[in-house]
Amino acid sequence: MKIALLNPPHKFRVSRSSRWPEHTKSGTLYYPFWLAHATGVIQETNHDPLLLDSIANGWGFQKTIKNLDRFNPDLLVLETSTPTLISDLKFAQEYKNEIGGKVAIVGTHVSALPEETLRLTDAVDFVFRNEFDYTTPELAGVIEKKGKLRDVQGISYKQDGRIINNPNRKIIQDLDALPFVSPVYKEFLNIQDYRYALARHPMIQIKSSRGCPSACTFCNVPQTFTYRKYKTRSPNNFVTELEWVNDNLPNVKEIFIEDDTFTINKQRVLDICRLIKNKNLDLTWSANARADVPLKVLKTMKDAGCRMLIIGYESGNQKILNNVNKGINLNQANEFTKNAKKAGIRIFGCFMIGLPGDTKKTIEETFQFAKKLSPDMIQIEQAVPFPGTEFYTWCKDNGYLITEDYENWLDKNGQLSAIVSYPELSDDKIKKMRDDLTMRFYTSPRIILRTVMNNLTPSEFERLANASMAYISYLVKKRLS
Repeated sequence: MKIALLNPPHKFRVSRSSRWPEHTKSGTLYYPFWLAHATGVIQETNHDPLLLDSIANGWGFQKTIKNLDRFNPDLLVLETSTPTLISDLKFAQEYKNEIGGKVAIVGTHVSALPEETLRLTDAVDFVFRNEFDYTTPELAGVIEKKGKLRDVQGISYKQDGRIINNPNRKIIQDLDALPFVSPVYKEFLNIQDYRYALARHPMIQIKSSRGCPSACTFCNVPQTFTYRKYKTRSPNNFVTELEWVNDNLPNVKEIFIEDDTFTINKQRVLDICRLIKNKNLDLTWSANARADVPLKVLKTMKDAGCRMLIIGYESGNQKILNNVNKGINLNQANEFTKNAKKAGIRIFGCFMIGLPGDTKKTIEETFQFAKKLSPDMIQIEQAVPFPGTEFYTWCKDNGYLITEDYENWLDKNGQLSAIVSYPELSDDKIKKMRDDLTMRFYTSPRIILRTVMNNLTPSEFERLANASMAYISYLVKKRLS
């Protein structure tokens, strides 16, 4: 059976697999890694997969459909996200009209709202909830053999005018049993198409774990995709894939470890770093982490090739952090940042404004905290309540959501809108403060000088130049619009 897995077209370069699906200000484009993982599993069956990325290829609806028509799939699997949902459903309808065949849709949004999704369209036959690595070939087998849909766990579908939600599929425990994703990238994608503003280009995204045990109320992936269950690949399995990348993708300049939080298990991090050193792998890598990694571990990570850590500081006000169950205090964050600098690891600091309890005063405290920490790069974004999160429920229950129309989630520049408006903090004010604070940080003479001095090597200068030009382009378009 032929199975096409598609990152569908959109008018903006949106990273659907990102926790922040938008057209970024810095030119970032994620790999479709969830689709790629499923593709790898399908390759080990008797089914025939094709992975296509319309965003990376710059294809519109018609060109995408032409490429699908050449393959003539029996099952099409579409990835979606909250801000792209309506566009993706329109594409599904056009595909149905011109080619036909079964259509399944995947992603965090439809995992949270499967029934709503099915009610919005007749073009989608199935919603795959949560992880879908094994769901995809299993459903394909049932369709091929005209078996019983009720036997496939983790899917929702319409039957006789009713929506059927089959039991949830158990979370995958043995991640070592999954095939490596990097050979899938090499076979189906062009690594030059993908970019992370903070990473050297070309880069590659690989997961060493899935899930996150932390209880942050705003983070959608752990709440909608992995039930906050934390599972890991063994250090040997993960480092073996790093070795494969080193041998088979020599142009890759940086590996981004796309875990929700790479540093949950400190001993496991140390074991991975020791294996990298023992195998004499000359790698440059970055990862998502929490601000709770001790200096000893940071030094070991640096020695094993770690260049940068992405840290969700979120707020400079402890009450706000407590409101979202961050589980980190300001002293920890400050001490961690000092230690990271001692270890020689760069820090990309992520901050959110418009979290529960935020005011103009607490947002200014967040900015001053960011200045005090002085990470190498920062991102200040408005808090967005994605469906399926506790934050979304809280906003909806309190009347703070300004729209439930998913077509309004992206603004005219393709960036996520401020979806909430509080009595003392409107959505327009949140957006303005977001942009103003970012400019205040990056136009500081001290920050400009430090940024230039820290990026004088050719690889770092190239990365900085590309990200800066993308951001300047965003500012120009914003000013002209």
